[in-house]
Amino acid sequence: MQSAKKIHIQTSIRVLQGIIIGISLILVFSLFKMQIIDYDEYNPRSQNNALRREYIDPTRGQILDRNGKTMVSNVPIYSITVTPADFKPESLPLLASLLNVSEREIQSIIDQGLKDNRLRPVRVISDIDFDTFSRIQENIWRLQGVSHQIESKRSYTFGVAGSHIFGYLREVTKDELSQFGDDYRLGDISGKSGIELVYEKSLRGITGTNLIRVTARGRPLGPYQNGDHDTAPVKGSDITTSIDKDLQMLAEKLMQNKIGGLVAMDPQNGEILAMVSAPQFDLNKLSGKIDRNYWAEINSDRNRPLFNRAVSTRQPPASTFKPIMGIIGLDLGLINKDTRVFCAGGFSKGRLYRCTGSHGSVNLEEAILFSCNTYFFDLMDKIGTRKRFLDWKNHANDLGLGIKNGIDIPQETSGIIPDSSYFNRAFGVGRWGIGDVINLGVGQGVISVSPLQVAVMISTIANGGYRVQPHVVRSITDIDGTVTKTVPEKQKVEWLSTETLDPVRRGMYRVVQEGAGRHYVRIDTVKAAGKTGTAQN
Repeated sequence: MQSAKKIHIQTSIRVLQGIIIGISLILVFSLFKMQIIDYDEYNPRSQNNALRREYIDPTRGQILDRNGKTMVSNVPIYSITVTPADFKPESLPLLASLLNVSEREIQSIIDQGLKDNRLRPVRVISDIDFDTFSRIQENIWRLQGVSHQIESKRSYTFGVAGSHIFGYLREVTKDELSQFGDDYRLGDISGKSGIELVYEKSLRGITGTNLIRVTARGRPLGPYQNGDHDTAPVKGSDITTSIDKDLQMLAEKLMQNKIGGLVAMDPQNGEILAMVSAPQFDLNKLSGKIDRNYWAEINSDRNRPLFNRAVSTRQPPASTFKPIMGIIGLDLGLINKDTRVFCAGGFSKGRLYRCTGSHGSVNLEEAILFSCNTYFFDLMDKIGTRKRFLDWKNHANDLGLGIKNGIDIPQETSGIIPDSSYFNRAFGVGRWGIGDVINLGVGQGVISVSPLQVAVMISTIANGGYRVQPHVVRSITDIDGTVTKTVPEKQKVEWLSTETLDPVRRGMYRVVQEGAGRHYVRIDTVKAAGKTGTAQN
């Protein structure tokens, strides 16, 4: 009996020893596999478990006027962050109470952070006031995983509203995160309109990083290797615009309590000196912590303050189009500078198309001076009946109408310069007639342009026949002092000549000296030319 029992014990011991040896061999093999065979795979993971990468947002570049005057800058703000892995759910009511934010909103941000990277701090709220920041600091011992960052927000305290020039910033969406790449994180901001959108890459700068040693539970232990692997953030590039700050302030003052668009442009090079779309919106309320009530208000406002009327609207050019009609008529050989049309109060073609008065016999120069509808109804009738409609359209395109002119502001419209194909699509084949065509001669009907296009159109007259590319930004200055200047296009309109431009220029000069324009822009010490226009929309 004892011998059998002894054998049983020895057998059990051997089995147990075998199990232990087997487990040990498995562990040794696993360690060998992870540390030797799969080193390239597991070493980065171990580093990530031991290190936390903290991101430092760069300071956004400033926006300056043409003379170096600041128009958009930055001011420091406090933002509260939460590290999802460290945060205790029981702290949620306290944090929500201190921040005056709903628990659901905070939890939603934390949940998204858990999906992205549980060890990476996520921004819960930006631009808190000092009292709120103080309350958080007083209770920080009760708020494990809660911290703060010193960031910056846009400051618009330099006298220029510029809402449609500068544009506004908002947090990047989930879809944008996948497009922007690793340099953006949940809670980061980016430009959504204006210069801020078009020049986002230059203005943003480069995010800095700090490597922090942490415990297995994510507790910070200090910098990794004395910070030798940390990278400092790189400030965004400064943007120098073509805007004249004083002129912009005057333009904004003139457009107060109005609805419309204004563009002042250098006709020689396309630099925008001032641009206003009214009504504007308050960028200060969209900077830092967004005023949500205000955001909802401007989105529902029937006057559409977010809509850029300077570059995006489409309106009939009315009589501002008459100088272009004269230029096209001269080049097509349908009139010359001495061609006269008798105006008895209107143009008859099946019915009477009324003029603004009875001007008698007028040539092109006088027709522009008196803004004689009859003259340009007659000219457009010649274009239609002599089958020069497509030539008329192409000429208008050459002058910047019916096309996009490439301004560095989003949502530029191309407007409408119709031809017979357009009329066929819009009204149906055979369902439009000479009346629809004649109206185009005075800038009415289906023709539509933006204030920006009118500026480009008139510039070709002022500068001797060049179509310029309108632009707001003159140069970009990097942190190291490197300056990249804007090189806009300037194209000669080959069919324009002194013979076609001079009669129109003289007529526009007389508009200011003798005609309707004298009430608006006549200055004895400055030579000016122009053309007024009143459209029926």
